[in-house]
Amino acid sequence: LPLYNRAVFSMQPPGSIFKTVVGLVAMQEGVTTINRTIPCYSGYAINGKVQMGCHNHPTCTSVSQAIQHSCNAYFAHVFRNIVDMKGYTNPTAGLDIFNSYLERFGIGKELGIDFPRENKGNFPTSNYYNESYRKRGEDRWYSSYIMSVGIGQGEVQMTPLQIANLATIIANKGYYYTPHFCKQFAQDGAVELKYDKFRVQNSVYVERKYFDPIIDGMEDVVRAGTGYRAYIPSIPICGKTGTVQNPHGEDHSVFFAFAPKENPKIALAVYVEHGSAGGFIAAPMASLIIEKYLHGKIAPARKNREQFVKTLDLMVSP
Repeated sequence: LPLYNRAVFSMQPPGSIFKTVVGLVAMQEGVTTINRTIPCYSGYAINGKVQMGCHNHPTCTSVSQAIQHSCNAYFAHVFRNIVDMKGYTNPTAGLDIFNSYLERFGIGKELGIDFPRENKGNFPTSNYYNESYRKRGEDRWYSSYIMSVGIGQGEVQMTPLQIANLATIIANKGYYYTPHFCKQFAQDGAVELKYDKFRVQNSVYVERKYFDPIIDGMEDVVRAGTGYRAYIPSIPICGKTGTVQNPHGEDHSVFFAFAPKENPKIALAVYVEHGSAGGFIAAPMASLIIEKYLHGKIAPARKNREQFVKTLDLMVSP
């Protein structure tokens, strides 16, 4: 569908990049701490039975490490802490609070860009679950029923633009400007004043101090984590991989990032449908875009990475 603008039309689960939001909300609401240890025994278990698998990695002793290793068990625990903040038998209250943050992050609503028919994405509300489980004959639901939301699966859906905007929020440590097309830039790269009247700042109301461990974890994702294929020696990139389960074929490959770590100049999202693991396909693509944008060219030592991406066959037959 070459005329289908996936950047603003397509809604897909964001996968593990959503863990950054879960970590930020949990720290802001005081239901977890920056340096919290949560063991992972190859997944998240309830009554000794693994409910959500995970890959082998060292025990995460902080939010930063959990981001670096993309631990499903860690963020399943943390997400349940958010939903259960008002009591295990009152998950609607906790989920409603969580969703109020999602709206401020620009998720589940139109960002207001200069492009028609922008999709707003989706997040599941407490009313949605109340009705859904009532139809199944159950009187109530609990946080353990919806753990997949905590790792960006289930009913959560975002557009690639919203994913890129999330990278911007983290880079800015708590706010974003409504995205717009720009007609003209001044010679120093600034937006001319006459085009600046639509510059609206949106705050997510999460304290700046809580962004630091998320950003440190994203840097470690690229330096020594699931996104190591995005590593560029000369550019400190902060990123996060996502591998989205797809019942119709290969998993979707996701990576979002900003760079450099200090005084960022670019934020972006790469979403490759049927692209397999996020670190394998989307991460190297993102690194090439970042390098070309910041340096104007691809370094000779990374030409093999560029050739790898150029020769990929990502077409999927209907």
